[in-house]
Amino acid sequence: MRMERIDRVLYAMRERNLSQMIVSDPQSIWYLTGVDVEPYERLFALLLRADGKHVLFLNNLFHVEKTSLTEVWYSDTDDAVGMIAEQIETDAALGIDKVWPARFLIPLMEKCPQMVPVLASDCVDDCRAVKDGEEKELMREASRINDAVMEKVAAFVREGMTEKQVAAFIEQEYVKAGCSGPSFSSIVSFGKNAADPHHEPDDTVLQAGDCVLVDMGCKKDRYCSDMTRTFFCKKATSRQKEVHDLVRMANEKAESIIRPGVRFCDIDAAARDLITEAGYGSNFNHRLGHFIGQSEHEKGDVSSANTAQVKAGMIFSIEPGIYLEGDFGVRVEDLVLVTEDGCERLNRADKHWRIIG
Repeated sequence: MRMERIDRVLYAMRERNLSQMIVSDPQSIWYLTGVDVEPYERLFALLLRADGKHVLFLNNLFHVEKTSLTEVWYSDTDDAVGMIAEQIETDAALGIDKVWPARFLIPLMEKCPQMVPVLASDCVDDCRAVKDGEEKELMREASRINDAVMEKVAAFVREGMTEKQVAAFIEQEYVKAGCSGPSFSSIVSFGKNAADPHHEPDDTVLQAGDCVLVDMGCKKDRYCSDMTRTFFCKKATSRQKEVHDLVRMANEKAESIIRPGVRFCDIDAAARDLITEAGYGSNFNHRLGHFIGQSEHEKGDVSSANTAQVKAGMIFSIEPGIYLEGDFGVRVEDLVLVTEDGCERLNRADKHWRIIG
């Protein structure tokens, strides 16, 4: 078990007057215990208790090495929810994480009518948001691989290729680099397709003068990377260069103010205000960034609505963009690791506009 991590969650629970909590997100259970299970439709849960008598609920089909936890095993024909009811304080509040299916929660509520369910995901998610030393190194390595593959992409892309060909190349390079694969479906957008921030690669053929937006990430040893670079095929217009320079400067402006104690909304404003002052405010239509770790999008974001303060150890994206419908789009994205007095940019690949193909 990772007792230091569990202790941090228990402290957060005490702050919310919770003596017990069900954790069901498999990534969070692995984070806290090292137990790695993909449960599919079956119940898989960790009961955290203030008295330290934590319980792991497991189906007989799961292959798990012996743990130091109390283990409750069940078969497909057993009443697994009833087994949970036997282990909890039925007349007290029970913290529940955000992913526990209603097919388990509602029957538990029916069995324990005096129990008060409380959404308590933040107790775990806020701990996961602040990476420890081991996690930082894993995130650095995933981003190092991403930088290297992005450079290979820039050298690979040629006029006449399709978006799907480039996306397939990215996945092949991740496998060659020892990754389990992409951390999300790669976004490869040529020309006007780049005006859609979440465009899915299709059979669009690259032509001279098109922008080439590549948003990609890999997963290595469970941890994810994510970055975006925008290139131009053969040539770029003065407007394309101007927009790219503006987006890059917005990215750099936001990164320059990141340090513990700064509010996320102020980081968002640093980039957004620069783009708005240049007349493109309505063309930057998403938040500035998201948290990342075992998943490419974890709880937490960099947006105008988030007034929380940055903490050392957090890792999140900074990805301003300008999207001009029917014409082209530009996004520049890095991951940053918050340090004690600033931030470390995990992506080192050049952010300036480049001619490729």
